[in-house]
Amino acid sequence: MSPGFVLKVDVDTHVGLRDGAPRLLELFARHGVRASWFVAMGPDRTGRAVARAFRQPGFLAKMLRSRAPSLYPLSTMLRGTLLPSVAIVASQPERLRDIDAAGHEVGVHGFDHVRWHDALARLTLDEVRAQLGPATDLFTSVVGRRPAGFAAPGWQCTGNSLRVVDELGYRYRSDTRGTRPYRPTADGYTSSIPEIPTTLPTLDEVIGAAGRTPAELARAYQTWIVPEELNVHTIHTEVEGGPYLEQLDLLLSRVKDLLPVRTLGEIAAELPDTDDLPVATVRPGTLPGRGGTVACQVAS
Repeated sequence: MSPGFVLKVDVDTHVGLRDGAPRLLELFARHGVRASWFVAMGPDRTGRAVARAFRQPGFLAKMLRSRAPSLYPLSTMLRGTLLPSVAIVASQPERLRDIDAAGHEVGVHGFDHVRWHDALARLTLDEVRAQLGPATDLFTSVVGRRPAGFAAPGWQCTGNSLRVVDELGYRYRSDTRGTRPYRPTADGYTSSIPEIPTTLPTLDEVIGAAGRTPAELARAYQTWIVPEELNVHTIHTEVEGGPYLEQLDLLLSRVKDLLPVRTLGEIAAELPDTDDLPVATVRPGTLPGRGGTVACQVAS
């Protein structure tokens, strides 16, 4: 597998698709790079995520350190609680088509982001199907073809979610945090498609710990990137497409001199046959700067 730097763009909210996505599209066009976008297809109920502060160890500390209230508009912080939820894609399908028309890779980031993130471990197989089936169908109707890639909201992954993504015909997934592509197994089920994990920390995990200014944060990421390896960096339209756009601009200026910027689809296309990929167990784990647990690649 050739080395590279992948921008994996997660779109979690209505305002992220409406406002953050166009800013990122302009930035990527200026740098001449393509990214892999994964869009939550259902309702924006971000306000309900605030309850994690009372359930997940470390979540409140992360919110305070990253100054999360300054990253999201008040309307987003109240969606699904004091304000009604709003459809992320169905209310603005042209935004999804704009990303696709600009030559980027586009995939599915679940349906109800908050429900998947907070309840996946408790969902039955049929309940997971009820989340992913409508998301896949809506993507197909808006873009005009079936999606090739899936990325789990909040890096939450179970045997049931592995199975349903396989059933729906996706060609690759990016559900976990890890080091290199592999074939994931969880709860007794081994996926039939490759997993390409996020390898670098996300910005909200390092704000405050690795600096706060765009220059400080871009410099920190430059030290974490390994030019000889695959580096997958997950960004968010609400963060890097908002107040931290300058940081991403600086980072891209430096990354392009280190290694090529590629898409997850390009990486997936050059992987060996799935049967020849190493199998690794997926287990919940903790990461510095992140509250709660995420699905992590366990070394075999």
